[in-house]
Amino acid sequence: MKPIRTIGLRTAVALLPTLLLGGCAAPKHEVSSYSVTALRPQVPEAVKVKVSLNQQAVYVMEGERLLMSAATCIGLPEKPTPKGQFRITGKNAEKRSNSYGFFVNANGIEPGESAHPKSGRFVGYPMGYWCEFAPGYGFHSGYVHPVPRTHGCLRLHKTVAPKFFALVKEGTPVSIAPDQPEDAKFASRVLRPTDYKDPDPPAEWMISPKAFEKPAGPLLNDQ
Repeated sequence: MKPIRTIGLRTAVALLPTLLLGGCAAPKHEVSSYSVTALRPQVPEAVKVKVSLNQQAVYVMEGERLLMSAATCIGLPEKPTPKGQFRITGKNAEKRSNSYGFFVNANGIEPGESAHPKSGRFVGYPMGYWCEFAPGYGFHSGYVHPVPRTHGCLRLHKTVAPKFFALVKEGTPVSIAPDQPEDAKFASRVLRPTDYKDPDPPAEWMISPKAFEKPAGPLLNDQ
């Protein structure tokens, strides 16, 4: 077998014509290291999620109490994030894409789509801490670009996705709209990560269980 070629996630994605860079308003802040605080809800049944597409922000609320706010990456104009009222319908901490990923064969590891099969074994892109809100759409861990970049899903930073996963449950309401009432109060606090500029992870890492990083320490704060 030939040596495995190293093809990073974003390099692979760049080879897929469906992932084109979209335009969007410039983010307010950027930070190289990224971490947000998530508060433990007092009444888990009262938790709801608000997504502001224009601000590219997610607010997790318990009534009027902000539990967590974070940057998100939204869908491309031609593959937009759906707008409307939804509920979390399923959760999977180690979800992989059914459509986009890699083919592992004698030539190494090649990016591709399951709809256009190549030789070898197909392994989907990791979409850790998946929280589905509509068929085929969910919140999940991934690079949070400052412009629309997804196929409609809502990406969260790798340090944020486990906290979001811990805050929501099946049935949690999700509101997705161009703007949210919370924007006026909380949007200015939302920082944006810049690790999408980091070197690509190797393809062999992406197809392994190592792609699903386990968080260290407690996820939710009591205060």
